[in-house]
Amino acid sequence: MTGGEWAALGQAIRGFRATLPLVRLEDFGFSAEVEDPFEANTVQLRRIGAGVEALAFVDARQSVYKFFLFREGGDVGATFAFSRGEGDLLTATAVPGSYHMLFEKLRLIHEFGMPTEIAGITPEGILIAKQTFGRALPEQANVSGLDPERLIPIPSRFLRADRDHPRLAFLDGVPWLVADTHDRNVVIDERGDWRVIDLVAAPLPAEWLGQMQLFHDWIERARHDPRAEVLAPVDDADF
Repeated sequence: MTGGEWAALGQAIRGFRATLPLVRLEDFGFSAEVEDPFEANTVQLRRIGAGVEALAFVDARQSVYKFFLFREGGDVGATFAFSRGEGDLLTATAVPGSYHMLFEKLRLIHEFGMPTEIAGITPEGILIAKQTFGRALPEQANVSGLDPERLIPIPSRFLRADRDHPRLAFLDGVPWLVADTHDRNVVIDERGDWRVIDLVAAPLPAEWLGQMQLFHDWIERARHDPRAEVLAPVDDADF
């Protein structure tokens, strides 16, 4: 590589680190030298939750830090894999995800109203996200009407998922499946509004939507009208 190419590479690395800072577990009071660094609380952080993807801690200023642990092979988080059913039916199955899909999931959560940022990544590969603290919903709260303008329920004739509340959302104009927004993944913010703090998501496969005309047409109508019916209205003049 030439001197100019090395300089460009160095600038790119510095830009990447500014976007995704390299941090240490010790910065949060944990020790990277022990077998389970998250076994106990630290001076800065108190554990408030644990899930399949991440461990959650809160600090004295009511900021929540989520530590996303990667699995053997490099998988992190969760996403969906799709398969075709009969006709216009699509089946979605939750599978281990990637860093890219995790970043996109956190973007979606931020877009839906829960302030979310990337605090950094550790040398061990643990991604740390920061969110605002929220109060838990009452147990078994009904979240079926959650943010219907941006989280549009998908008719069951078009999609079956192994996570509850499958919904349609748009990210940069691309249709996504968003699910797993049950009562434990929704909190109440300081203004009393409900906010999604976690979900499972994936972009709907464009190559299959192009072959599933009814589903495709409904998505395009729902893009402009979240209350769009399964079938397009028919003008009486057409009869």
